Amino acid sequence: MKNLTLLSLVAATLLFTACGEKTKEAATDAANKVTEAVKSDTGSVLEATKKAATDAAAAAKEKATEVATAAKAEADKMAAAAAEKAAEAKAAAEKKATDAAQALKERAAAATAAASSAVASASETVSETVASAKEVVAPDNAVGKAAFVKCAGCHGADGKTKALGKSAVIAGQSAAALETSITEYKAGTRNVAGMGMLMKGQVSSMDEATIKAVSEYISGL
Repeated sequence: MKNLTLLSLVAATLLFTACGEKTKEAATDAANKVTEAVKSDTGSVLEATKKAATDAAAAAKEKATEVATAAKAEADKMAAAAAEKAAEAKAAAEKKATDAAQALKERAAAATAAASSAVASASETVSETVASAKEVVAPDNAVGKAAFVKCAGCHGADGKTKALGKSAVIAGQSAAALETSITEYKAGTRNVAGMGMLMKGQVSSMDEATIKAVSEYISGL
């Protein structure tokens, strides 16, 4: 711009102070220089403006890229934190469920063991009671044992043989039922499987006390 001003002053001075053909040529030359200077300055201004615009666009693009990168990094960080929290919650829930299942399993096992122990204890008690009852009844029931000798021939020494393959097993029957049957055989009012007469002959000599004793003995076999 300074060159433009100086050239303009020179051109004006020449036009107003000089004359003749040389003056005109000088004026024309000065005007051409002024025009070229204007063009040169205008081009420089345009180039500077264009460069400034390009630099501004590049800076804006770079800034936008930085913002986008920072936003993505923050989003990734938040997503990773959320995933970690979800994994921790899942692991805690699974552990809680596993612990509850284990506790329930242990309680069930303990209950089963206690029940099995109780059943075993009860069975042992019953067995001991039965054995004790047999031990108590058998030695004292000498009368019943002696009377059973007649019965053993057909019913077996343990009372578990079916007489002539027809009668029921008498061992273990209730003493009351056996006493009723023997009494009826003795009276001749009972005749099971055609053995009424045979049984009557076997028990006819037994009195009530003997029938009761042998019935108790057979019941304990």
